[in-house]
Amino acid sequence: MHIMEKKTCFGVIIATRGFFNPVLAGTARTELLELLDELSIEYVIGSESDTPHGAVETLADAKFYAGLFRKNAENIDGVIVILPNFGDELGVVQTLDMAKLNVPVMVQACNDELDKVGVFSRRDAFCGKLSVCNNLYQYNIPFTDTTHHTCDIKSRYFRDDLDRFGRICRTVKGLTHARIGAIGARPAAFQTVRYSEKLLQSAGITIVPVDLSEIFAAANAFDDNATQVREKLDAIRAYGTIAAKFLDEQVIRQAKFSVAVDDWMAANECVASAVQCWTSMQDNYGCASCLTMSMMGERGMPSACEVDVVGAVSMYALLLASGTPPGFLDWNNNYGDEMNKCVNTHCSNFPKSFLGVTPEIADLDILGETLGRENCFGAVKGKVAPGPMTYFRITTDDRRGVISSYLGQGEFTDDPFDMDGGIAVCKVSNLRSLLAYICQNGFEHHVAMTRGHMADVLDEAIGKYLGWELHHHQG
Repeated sequence: MHIMEKKTCFGVIIATRGFFNPVLAGTARTELLELLDELSIEYVIGSESDTPHGAVETLADAKFYAGLFRKNAENIDGVIVILPNFGDELGVVQTLDMAKLNVPVMVQACNDELDKVGVFSRRDAFCGKLSVCNNLYQYNIPFTDTTHHTCDIKSRYFRDDLDRFGRICRTVKGLTHARIGAIGARPAAFQTVRYSEKLLQSAGITIVPVDLSEIFAAANAFDDNATQVREKLDAIRAYGTIAAKFLDEQVIRQAKFSVAVDDWMAANECVASAVQCWTSMQDNYGCASCLTMSMMGERGMPSACEVDVVGAVSMYALLLASGTPPGFLDWNNNYGDEMNKCVNTHCSNFPKSFLGVTPEIADLDILGETLGRENCFGAVKGKVAPGPMTYFRITTDDRRGVISSYLGQGEFTDDPFDMDGGIAVCKVSNLRSLLAYICQNGFEHHVAMTRGHMADVLDEAIGKYLGWELHHHQG
């Protein structure tokens, strides 16, 4: 099952403290589980008979819950700590310390009501949250806060917090279990996309390489009328507009390559890829790889150009955070004299939904002039529709032995730009400062982008839980 299809699963700790009314813990438990069921979020929690009110307070409670979480560790994506009253800080931190799940944690505290602060109705979770978080800090357990220091479980704020936390958990788990296909050798002229497999492996990211000749051989072995080929042809013709000048032979060649890549990705359980998109593709097989990459991206399997493997990881991170197909672009052109606008392009391999318009499927422009347009069918062209966007890029800094990254938000605009390929006119506040950071810190000219604003999710997942260096650009 693709991680994007898996239901999120949280381990749940309802904390309580004996000085306070324990009925509050039972009520919070009921409200939370009803909300999780409504949101189709799975959970792991003990029954109300396993511990008093199903809550955690004593060392014995902590041992029980730690054991329960360990038994379900493979399925748990994160842990939610709920404080319906002050809560017992030791019960919470001991549960997490003994369980050793190494997953994100979110701490929520319930609101007091102004007319319910008597001995039997007060919560004091406002204060208890500070104590729990203090202990998490002491134990070096990173955690995510809610939007408000305290909030009602039934509030829209907490619903939004659960959505954000689920995205954080998915991003962390997805990246630390990712298998990335490196299809072909990087173009010799693109030394910029060199990277360290060993640094990525240390973060749980496995690179699976394959020689492009193996993919060509598999593609050439298909009969034109093979079921897989005909089905892919239908999918291609439904994906965008293809001018009549392109021969059926060119489209069939593209379909066979797509099927060969799909088969290899499935056999090797890869979730994203980076492809040697020039010049071996055109010289030795006779088409572009862009359409294949675009269609994979549309299905939730991002694919980066020029065997930029770390770029593919960046794309996958954006997919996990946003749930929408990312694009892979060059920081490419100034936009006149407008200092906070630029043009980001590629030939392109942009997924259809990233473009936001029905693409034109045609041939490569710049490469086509030198490699022969008859060998370059398969570019996905169009101007990216306006809307909010998030950009993200990681790199392996081999000189310092670290994975570093930058992140920020901006927007795609509807400004015109008369150039072929995939075109995105972008607006980023304080763009000059961002470009200076990219230049001074050895980042590549490629960047991954996705629709929507997801910087807060990636900031937590990358900087807090994965511990990679992160520059969060602010406008």
